[in-house]
Amino acid sequence: MKLITCENLTLGYEGKAILSGLNFTVNSGDYLCIVGENGSGKSTLMKTLLHLQSPMAGTITMGDGLKINEIGYLPQQTALQRDFPASVEEIVMSGFLGRMGLRPFYTKAEKKEARELMEKTRITDLAARCYRELSGGQQQRVLLTRALCATRKILLLDEPVSGLDPVATADMYQIISELNKEDHVTIIMISHDIGEVANYASHVLHIGHRLFFGTKEEYMNSKIGKHLAVAGEEAKA
Repeated sequence: MKLITCENLTLGYEGKAILSGLNFTVNSGDYLCIVGENGSGKSTLMKTLLHLQSPMAGTITMGDGLKINEIGYLPQQTALQRDFPASVEEIVMSGFLGRMGLRPFYTKAEKKEARELMEKTRITDLAARCYRELSGGQQQRVLLTRALCATRKILLLDEPVSGLDPVATADMYQIISELNKEDHVTIIMISHDIGEVANYASHVLHIGHRLFFGTKEEYMNSKIGKHLAVAGEEAKA
């Protein structure tokens, strides 16, 4: 079932186009990785999918009854956000605010759902801790859980492992994969790690000077995919 269809998108800001001729589809259950050079428009695309800005041209169509408030979003953190003085449980529960309307209190069902989601993301033991005291990996798992409270349909993740150590990175990727495979949460993730793209993605959207959209296998066998894989290996050497 199609969740998002983008046709002939032109993206940009302040009247300047940075990306054009973009076409891709996200189906329910997909794990789409968005890759490309720095400044190619990945974050701009993410903001456009979230309706935080409008495309300069083209259309974005939501399917399967998907509403904009049913899209969970995990942005890159700022230094100020990392120092936020609230408990883990308070931050997780705030993910429900978008669907509460004028209701001032969380329901028993929402509290139960939050506890279940904290178990999935391995942060149950952190519930009473202050967010600002956590490690970077723990903070990212808290924010991922908050995004899940907003929706169980689709998550947009903007470089969710940026700045994390290898152990925290592996944990984060594993949790995201489990949410996709076991809970059938659709994932759209910006990533620079071609190795993890190869491990987890079902589809790849490459944007920049050259555009590509297709399955992971098609991408890894394409000229652009092979070039990026080689560049990634050289960067690690």
